[in-house]
Amino acid sequence: MVGEINNTWTLRLQWILPDTPLWMLVVECPVKVDKTRPAADMFLAYFFLFTASYAVLRHLIHKVRNLPPSPFPTLPVIGHLYLLKKPLHRTLKAIAARHGSVLLLQFGSRRVLIASSPSAAEDCLNKNDTVFANRPHLLAGKYLGYNYTSLAWSSYGDHWRNLRRIASLEILSTHRLNCLAGIRANEVAALVRRLARKDDPTLPVDLKTALFGLMMNVLMRMIAGKRYYGENVEEVEEAKSFREIVTETFRIGGATNIGEFLPFLRKIGFKETEPDYYKDIFIRSIMLVLLAAGTDTSAATLEWAMSLLLNYPEVLKKAQAEIDVAVGSSRLVNESDLAGLPYLHCIIKEMLRMYPAGPLLLPHESSVECDVGGHRVPRGTMLLVNLYSIQRDPKYWPEPERFEGMEGVRDGHKMMPFGAGRRGCPGENLALRMVGVTLGSLIQCFEWDRVGEEPVDMTEGTGLTMPKAQPLFARCRTRESMRPLLSHI
Repeated sequence: MVGEINNTWTLRLQWILPDTPLWMLVVECPVKVDKTRPAADMFLAYFFLFTASYAVLRHLIHKVRNLPPSPFPTLPVIGHLYLLKKPLHRTLKAIAARHGSVLLLQFGSRRVLIASSPSAAEDCLNKNDTVFANRPHLLAGKYLGYNYTSLAWSSYGDHWRNLRRIASLEILSTHRLNCLAGIRANEVAALVRRLARKDDPTLPVDLKTALFGLMMNVLMRMIAGKRYYGENVEEVEEAKSFREIVTETFRIGGATNIGEFLPFLRKIGFKETEPDYYKDIFIRSIMLVLLAAGTDTSAATLEWAMSLLLNYPEVLKKAQAEIDVAVGSSRLVNESDLAGLPYLHCIIKEMLRMYPAGPLLLPHESSVECDVGGHRVPRGTMLLVNLYSIQRDPKYWPEPERFEGMEGVRDGHKMMPFGAGRRGCPGENLALRMVGVTLGSLIQCFEWDRVGEEPVDMTEGTGLTMPKAQPLFARCRTRESMRPLLSHI
């Protein structure tokens, strides 16, 4: 404040642009304020001037430094948080439609780069793969990622490479998955048996609960040899507590540490070879990532797939016909059949395009300054890749809101439901096997109908993944051709 003329104060703000030569930008804003009014009026006037000046200067700084476009205005303290609504992926898609596919937003004190096009994703996850291989330090990584040491949340480096090697070779390799195929087949058969023998065939089936239980049992048996859902469940109270905590974890995104409920993980044998490195927390972090990445995501994927098939019965009938010809009715679909079921594969790909389990990839962070789309991206910028926007872009997907049951063209990064680059999902092979054999078996064994006449509600919910806002209930009855088999499994 540098002057006064007839009850008019002149506000003088001086700004030095960071990371540029020491230029000084001076803004003088004359404001008519009656000095006889209460101090509150003066405060509001100065607050308004400061906010307006801050927003204008931030906008100019972006242009001077060649930063990616940013919606105007950027407010003090909160930045662009005022723009955000749930679900976040839809909000970011709408912002990108107005301002461009490469955006730099300010979430409070954190810079966030939003990539909403295939070319932007290519720049970030291919051209600048190593630069964006880090993870930002978010609360989810602290409390769910064992203080940023887990496979999902650790920084790029030797520790992360070792975790990735263990997960890829010891747990998720083709050889290991083939060895454990019997567990997955057994759990799918158990689900089919329960559906075929339910007490009242006319009652709707809670598919959300059934599919989550299936995936939890598969992962728990692969990891620890235990079942927590369905028949033959030992230690009922432990199973109940574990299920509740896992469900709450996915719902709120990180308020509870479920690793405390896995004491049996101490028995795994990595510790015997390098006890100083493979401590309990190290082993539990790997197991926690597998549970988090393999249960809710695959269950949500199957729930979306069944919802789409109920809304498009002609696609369901065509898939049944393909399975009848390729597999028959003498046995259930198994993983070795999937390569010979191209239409089922197309359905899964189209569903993953429309409803990826993670509509926003796990956040990345730039380790050095880089170039994205011709714009300068500073070091320490958080990256969010909006798969929902990329995979529904009408430039690449005709009628992107319609489920065609046909194979889309996977060109570069137009479709990448499991991410890309160094931090891509290592469990893609397991997920596709589980989704394929489960969906194939449900299509093969049952006739499916909606509960009412209205189409299934496809509204998205919120959470670590993209769940349905309304859990899926459906009616099923055993197909006549499958009754002999299902009566004996």
